[in-house]
Amino acid sequence: MTPTVFTPLAARQPPSDAIGVWPWLRRHFFGSAANSFLTLLVLALLLVALPPLFNWAILNAVVQADNAACRAAEGVGACWGLVAEKGRLILFGRYPYEEQWRPLIASALLVLLLVMSCLRFFWRPALVLAWVVVFTVFYGLMKGSVAGLPPVDTDRWGGLPLTLLLSSVSLVVAFPLAILLALGRQSQLPAIRTLCVIFIEFVRGVPLISVLFMASFILPLLMPQGAKIDVLVRVLIGMTLFTAAYLAEVIRGGLQALPKGQIEAAHSLGLGYWQIQRKIVLPQALRLVVPAIVNTFIGAFKDTSLVTIVSLYDLTGAVQLALGDADWRKFFMEGQLFVAAIYFIACFAMSRYSQWLEGHLNTGTRRQ
Repeated sequence: MTPTVFTPLAARQPPSDAIGVWPWLRRHFFGSAANSFLTLLVLALLLVALPPLFNWAILNAVVQADNAACRAAEGVGACWGLVAEKGRLILFGRYPYEEQWRPLIASALLVLLLVMSCLRFFWRPALVLAWVVVFTVFYGLMKGSVAGLPPVDTDRWGGLPLTLLLSSVSLVVAFPLAILLALGRQSQLPAIRTLCVIFIEFVRGVPLISVLFMASFILPLLMPQGAKIDVLVRVLIGMTLFTAAYLAEVIRGGLQALPKGQIEAAHSLGLGYWQIQRKIVLPQALRLVVPAIVNTFIGAFKDTSLVTIVSLYDLTGAVQLALGDADWRKFFMEGQLFVAAIYFIACFAMSRYSQWLEGHLNTGTRRQ
């Protein structure tokens, strides 16, 4: 008897109405009458708004640092000459002009470290050492008084380097502190739980401006006679505690989402408290709240603009310094748009990374 040989059928092409440009457009923009109406409405608004905006921002814009040309094109074209003229002041604030190569290198190193920290290939113990080294080099370059560099006081730091420093340091320090606060709020020890609850609710109950004001003006009054803390350090402490309180509540939400049976099973295996948290609870809890964590990161990055109330000029404060020149003051729109573009690029990059990280960590659990 001749054995039967199984021959699989060749793969067939998907239905013609499921692939291609038009099916994609129909699924995403014309799937229903309401979606079709909204799509046509948005297209109509874009057709009305985009041509004048294109003419103002690009076609009729002045890109040279020519104040007379900018005034002649006022109302017709944008004056990007403001950025060409005041760009270094916006990016580096009041840092000495001849020494601005130092904040440029420091910012580049910090951005490179942030990018490396987002890649899984670099998620190794050496990354912690890299953070310490980069922050040390950053402070040495900005502060000076080492390797023959002239000293620069922290009250003259500003622009993009200050924004990067405030956001990165406050987030790096706040994250482990937030984990401890979240665990402490769920602790079985009443004293620890009460202290964590009081701290979180007190900090979350006041705006960041109040925290910065207290850190800058009230804290020095409580210090011993003759003791002094740099204003930048006080602001960093205030932003770190504020961010940690919000992150703690986000992480607590992830902790509460885990089934209680997993913890009971871990206890039955003889695992200790910190082993359970490190190997079972925290990896799952943090994975569940990745979008909320990154959302808090984005908010903390934008909240650095509030430090202008304590005379620290980040990006938004530096653009106000640039607009203090009477010759360029009327072109404030272009300066604000330049700073907004920097914030948008940074926040959009964090948002896209959040989506990638969420999909990467939830490969085996996400819905198809």
